[in-house]
Amino acid sequence: AKTSQFLGELNFEEDEEDAYYTKDLPVHACSYCGIHDPACVVYCNTSKKWFCNGRGNTSGSHIVNHMVRAKCKEVTLHKDGPLGETVLECYNCGCRNVFLLGFIPAKADSVVVLLCRQPCASQSSLKDINWDSSQWQPLIQDRCFLSWLVKIPSEQEQLRARQITAQQINKLEELWKDNPTAALEDLEKPGVDEEPQHVLLRYEDAYQYQNIFGPLVKLEADYDKKLKESQTQDNITVRWDLGLNKKRIAYFTLPKTDSDMRLMQGDEICLRYKGDLAPLWKGIGHVIKVPDNYGDEIAIELRSSVGAPVEIPHNFQVDFVWKSTSFDRYTEIAKITDNSFSIRPFPPKQVYAVKTVLQRPLSLIQGPPGTGKTVTSATIVYHLSRQGNGPVLVCAPSNIAVDQLTEKIDKTGLKVVRLCAKSREAIESPVSFLALHNQISNMDSMPELQKLQQLKDETGELSSADEKRYRALKRTAERELLMNADVICCTCVGAGDPRLAKMQFRSILIDESTQATEPECMVPVVLGAKQLILVGDHCQLGPVVMCKKAAKAGLSQSLFERLVVLGIRPIRLQVQYRMHPALSAFPSNIFYEGSLQNGVTAADRIKKGFDFQWPQPDKPMFFYVTQGQEEIASSGTSYLNRTEAANVEKITTRLLKAGAKPDQIGIITPYEGQRSYLVQYMQFSGSLHTKLYQQVEIASVDAFQGREKDFIILSCVRANEHQGIGFLNDPRRLNVALTRAKYGVIIVGNPKALSKQPLWNNLLNNYKEQKVLVEGPLNNLRESLMQFSKPRKLVNTINPGARFMSTAMYDAREALIPGSAYDRSSTAGRPSNMYFQTHDQIGMIGAGPGHMAAMNIPIPFNLVMPPMPPPSYLGQANGPAAGRGAMKGKPGRSGRQRVRGIGNQGPGQVNGPNSQVSQDGASQSFSQGPLTQGYISISQPSQMSQPGLSQPELSQDSYLGDEFKSQIDVALSQDSTYQGERAYQHGGVTGLSQY
Repeated sequence: AKTSQFLGELNFEEDEEDAYYTKDLPVHACSYCGIHDPACVVYCNTSKKWFCNGRGNTSGSHIVNHMVRAKCKEVTLHKDGPLGETVLECYNCGCRNVFLLGFIPAKADSVVVLLCRQPCASQSSLKDINWDSSQWQPLIQDRCFLSWLVKIPSEQEQLRARQITAQQINKLEELWKDNPTAALEDLEKPGVDEEPQHVLLRYEDAYQYQNIFGPLVKLEADYDKKLKESQTQDNITVRWDLGLNKKRIAYFTLPKTDSDMRLMQGDEICLRYKGDLAPLWKGIGHVIKVPDNYGDEIAIELRSSVGAPVEIPHNFQVDFVWKSTSFDRYTEIAKITDNSFSIRPFPPKQVYAVKTVLQRPLSLIQGPPGTGKTVTSATIVYHLSRQGNGPVLVCAPSNIAVDQLTEKIDKTGLKVVRLCAKSREAIESPVSFLALHNQISNMDSMPELQKLQQLKDETGELSSADEKRYRALKRTAERELLMNADVICCTCVGAGDPRLAKMQFRSILIDESTQATEPECMVPVVLGAKQLILVGDHCQLGPVVMCKKAAKAGLSQSLFERLVVLGIRPIRLQVQYRMHPALSAFPSNIFYEGSLQNGVTAADRIKKGFDFQWPQPDKPMFFYVTQGQEEIASSGTSYLNRTEAANVEKITTRLLKAGAKPDQIGIITPYEGQRSYLVQYMQFSGSLHTKLYQQVEIASVDAFQGREKDFIILSCVRANEHQGIGFLNDPRRLNVALTRAKYGVIIVGNPKALSKQPLWNNLLNNYKEQKVLVEGPLNNLRESLMQFSKPRKLVNTINPGARFMSTAMYDAREALIPGSAYDRSSTAGRPSNMYFQTHDQIGMIGAGPGHMAAMNIPIPFNLVMPPMPPPSYLGQANGPAAGRGAMKGKPGRSGRQRVRGIGNQGPGQVNGPNSQVSQDGASQSFSQGPLTQGYISISQPSQMSQPGLSQPELSQDSYLGDEFKSQIDVALSQDSTYQGERAYQHGGVTGLSQY
C-alpha cells in the first residue's frame, strides 16, 4: 500500500528527447520516422512527401523504400541542405529518374557531372568532352543516396526517431494509395489491412471452399484490373499495315514502365484517336506481337477497321482492356463442386491399392527436369482414350504448354481438337491446324458454312439473316467436332468455355499443374471428372499470383502441392534425358535425393565441331566470379549489374566463336532490369554482328521453365552488403536455372553475396570441389581457377534439398507440426518396422522397371519412349535406396532551380568497396560421404530416407503456438486416414550449421 501511494505521488514528465519526434514536427519531417534535419531529407515530387536517407529498421533508406513501393522516380533536395533546393536531373538530356542517374567526376576536381545510365553515360561522344564513362557510378548505392548528396542521419538520430518496421511501411504505403493523408497511427484502426482467411488442407463442403477461395480470387482479380486500367498511355504514334487476312494491323511502341504487368499475345487493347484531323475513333484489337530482341514494337489486329484513321500516325491513346473471364470461371467452380469431384482426399486403401495411373481415380505424376513427362503424359492420354469412355480433356495453365502436349498427342494418331480462346484464333502456333476454328473451315460436310465464311471474310460482315444462319451452322459444326474427338486440349481457364459446358469428361489430365493456382485447376476438374491425373513438379517454380495478400493467404499453393501434403503419393519419373551427367548431379542430389538417373552419357553430350575450353574438360560447367555491384534498374523495382552484363557478353561471344549457334544459347536472369539491360548491351557493345546477338534468347528464369537450350548462361545480378539476394533465395528458381542446359552451364555472379545463403554456399563449394570456380581472364579458364575457402558445411544428411525446399509447400503449414502424421524429423516413439519405412503417404511410387513391367503398356507408334536403364546404369545406383552535371550556377538556400551538375562534396568516398571473396569460416572440404551421383558426394545414413517428396523439415514453423499445434494434432489423430503413420520410422534430420 505504501509503495502504491508513493508511486501515485510521482510526477512523470515526458522526456524532451522522446517528445522531439512526436510533437509539432515540421512539414519536411520524414513521413516514416520523423527525422527532419534538412541535410538528411529528400522531397518526393510525385507523392508530395518528405523522407530521410536513414535505414532505421529496414534494409534500405526510407526515401528509397518509399520510391520503390510507391513507384516514384523524381526528387528534390531541401532548400536548407548543403546543395540547396535542387531537382536532380541528367546534365545531358534532363532525365529526372533517380534510379537512372549517376555521376562522373569531371576534368575539374571541383565538380561532378550527373548523367543518366542510358543512353547518356554510355555514349562514346563523352570522350570528346573529357568524361570517362567507365567512372560512372549510380547516385543510389545499397538502397541509399550517396552520403555526399544526402546526409545519412547519425545512429543516435535514428534511435531517437519514431521506430517503424518494414511491415508497417508496407501497410502504410498501401493505405496511402487510397488515403494520402493517412498516418502511422491509422494502421491501428479496426478494419484496416485485414488479412483474408488462409486456405485449408481439407474442406467440409463446397460452401466452405467457396467462402475461402472466393475472396482470394477477388483480391487477385481486383489487383489485376487495377493494374491493367492504370496503364493508359497517351501521345502514341501508330504505324498502319494490312494483314494477309485483310484485317488492319496497328504497330506502336509503348514507353518503358515500371509496371508488374506483362503483355502477352491475345491480350486485348483499345486504341483511340484523340486528334483533330479526323473524327474521334475507338477500336478494339488483340495483341499479335510483343517486344522482343528485334524491337520494342507491339502489334494489334483490329476486330473491325471501320472508321479507323489509317492515314494518321499521331495523337493516339492506348488502353488495356481488362477481361474478367478467367476470374469469373474461377468463382463458378465451387457452385458445381458438390456434384462432381470430391475435394477431400481419397482413403489410403485406394491410394495404396493402385499401381498404375490407368487404374487410379487420382494420380500425381512428378516430372523432374528432362524426364520426358510430356511423352509420358501423351502416352497416358493415348491409353485413356482407348478405354472408350468418351473424349479425354487435356489442360495446362499456359497456351505454350497446351500446344506442346497437343503436338505430342497428335503424333499418336488420335483425333485431337485444340480449343482456343477467340482472341487467339489469329495467332499462329505449331498446332494451328488442329484448332477448332481451323478444322471447321476445312469441313467438307458443311458447304453452306464454308460459303458463308468465305463471304464474311471478303465483305467483313453478313446480312442479319445470313449472320444468324452462319452462327447456327458454326455451333453445329463445333459440337460435331468436339463430340467426335478423342482428345480435347485447352488451357485450364479455357475449360470453362461455353462450348464445353454441356460435355462431361470422365478422364482429365492437367499438365504443368504445379504452375496453376488451385481454382485454376478446378475449372476443368468440375466437368464430371471420375479420373484425374495431375502432372507437374513441386520442386520447380509454382503459380504466379500478383496480389501479395492473396499469395500470402495461400492462393499461390497449387492443388498438386495440397494433395501431396494430404498423403497422395506422387509417381516420380526418374530418368533424365536432357543434361550432361555432370550437370544433373547437383540438382539430383540436392532436390531429388539423388534419385535421378542419367539416360544420356557424357559422350552423348559432346558437341561436334564445338571448340570451347572448359576449366575441366569432362565437366562442361563453371562459375565465373564477378566483383561488380548491383544497381537499381530504371523501374525502381528491379536490379541490374553492369559488370556481369559485360562478362555475359564476353562469354556469349566466346561460345559463338567456338562454334555454337545463336539459337543454341540461352541467357537467363531472375531480374527484368538485367534482362532489359543485357538486350541493349549485347547489341550495342558486342564485338560480333548485331544480328547474331539478336538471335540469342535472353529471358527470365521463370520464362524458361519447361524449356531447354544447348548452353545456358545464368546472370545472378545480386551483389551488395545489406540487401540479401532476393529472388535467388527461392531454391525452386535455382533448380530451374541449373536444369535448362543440355551441353553446358555457366553461372556469372558474386560469390561473396551469394555464399551468405546456405544453398548457394553449397553450390559454390561443390563447384570449388569440381575445380570449376573461375576468377580471372576468360581467355585461359584452366589457369583462372579460384580457391573458394572456408565453406559453410551442409549437414542435413537425410535429404540435403529438403531444408532448402521450405518454400515449396509453405502455405500448407497447418499440417507441418511436430509429432503429426507428417513429422519426419524425430525418431522418438517410432518402432523399427519396415512397413512404416516403405509405406509412407508422403512418399512416391518409383517408376522403376518393376512397375513398368506390371503395366505392360505399349507405347504409341509415333512416340519415342527411351528404355529404362537397368540397375547401376551408367555407373549409378538405381534410385535413392542405393545409398540414400557540371554546376550551372552555385545553388543558394532559396529558390528552386534545375541542377544538372553538383559541386564536389567528396565523391571519392562513395566508391564502392572492392568486393572480395568471403574469407570467413574454416577451410574444409565439402565431401560428406558415400552417396555419389556423378561428381557430387553427400553422405546418407544406412536407414532408408523419406523417398520422393523433397519436403521441408516439417517441425520448423516457429510461429505456430503450442495451443494451435495441439489442436491440429488432435484433429489429425482423429482422422482415420492418418492412423498408424505416427509410428513411422525415420532417421534424424538436422538443420544447417552456419559459421
